Amino acid sequence: MAAIISAFEHDTYSSKFAPVPHSYYASYVKFLFHTGCRPEEAIALRWKHIEKNRIYFCEAVATDVRIRKVTKTDKPRYFPINEELRVIFSAIRPEHYQSDDLVFPAKGGKEIDTHNFLNRVWRPVVNQLIKEGKVKEYLPQYNCRHTFITLCLEDGIPSRRVADWCGTSVQVIEEHYAGAIAHIQVPSFGLGQAESSSDTEVPPQ
Repeated sequence: MAAIISAFEHDTYSSKFAPVPHSYYASYVKFLFHTGCRPEEAIALRWKHIEKNRIYFCEAVATDVRIRKVTKTDKPRYFPINEELRVIFSAIRPEHYQSDDLVFPAKGGKEIDTHNFLNRVWRPVVNQLIKEGKVKEYLPQYNCRHTFITLCLEDGIPSRRVADWCGTSVQVIEEHYAGAIAHIQVPSFGLGQAESSSDTEVPPQ
């Protein structure tokens, strides 16, 4: 996650002749990692959807048909804005903008073509990181969502909350993500310490 974001921010693999440097997409990539939203939801966001303390995910744009519609689950949802997201928005919010302006527009002002981005930008960047040993294997941009969900579960956030944030079901979270969290340990309740500190002997029966 850190290696991918850094490569975009610093134009590590961006050609000096590229019409659009990789850093142009850095905020978009960070947003995917920090929210776990679907790419078609991210490219559909308008500034009117960014409220003071939360994001309103209510629309999606499928690149193949270029039609704006409701989210995949047909249910709008809210996502809380933390300090990291505030920094992202602060860096890209224009001084003068309309509420209907896109948050992550393509260079021409329309929605980002996620297929072109995947093949022409994301894939070359990640493959270069693999060659340098900074990333283990290739995964598409959609896996930013999987990364976010996994990190939330590893941090102990309940499946119900993660499902609400990401617009999915607890069943999907439990079936596809919870089983991959291998390092979770049985919690300690401090009972053993209390018992060992006691000087009282239990008489034999």
